[in-house]
Amino acid sequence: MARYVDSVCKLCRREGEKLFLKGDRCYSQKCSFEKRSYPPGLHGRQAQFRRKESDYRVQLRAKQKTRRVYGVFERQFRRYFRQAQHQKGLTGVNLLIILESRLDNVIYRLGLASSRAQARQLINHGHFDVNGRKTNIPSFLVNPGDNIIVRENSKAKPHFKELAKNVDGGRVPDWLELDQNNLSGRVLSKPAREHIDATLEEQLIVEYYSAR
Repeated sequence: MARYVDSVCKLCRREGEKLFLKGDRCYSQKCSFEKRSYPPGLHGRQAQFRRKESDYRVQLRAKQKTRRVYGVFERQFRRYFRQAQHQKGLTGVNLLIILESRLDNVIYRLGLASSRAQARQLINHGHFDVNGRKTNIPSFLVNPGDNIIVRENSKAKPHFKELAKNVDGGRVPDWLELDQNNLSGRVLSKPAREHIDATLEEQLIVEYYSAR
């Protein structure tokens, strides 16, 4: 499985805002974006003073930002876009709902991981059951009624023992339900647009792919 191995802080700097890719570190004074908010690279400082951006660049940045927030590579992202095109409704909103329905995102939204990257790692290591079956595929798409639970033999791991004390149910969106005592969650419904990051601009993504 392909994975991004460079510094994720560069991705935040490229997009010009925090994408919260490193979990709790992004909320602390150690966050690299607080020290260097300009784009990475030799001419990064000059790039932040660019006067005019083309339509293509604006669309590209919207697509790249969404891709990086969810930790998805280009080929898979394009496949999700084609899937969204064949569904009823607005293509851009359909795309965000697909991304939001990924198992790694659901684990993150439930508060069982501090970032989507950590959620992917925990899933890859086989710490979760979905509907009673061990699931180690981060891209698995959940459906309303699905139950996600930390496996019994995983609850003794230091991460989950600490999590049992500190998991914050107040951050869980309305379309999910968290059982803090059992470290489990349930998908109540499909996510709606208002449940998804408001700074993502799905229409620009549609325009980007439509022009290609």
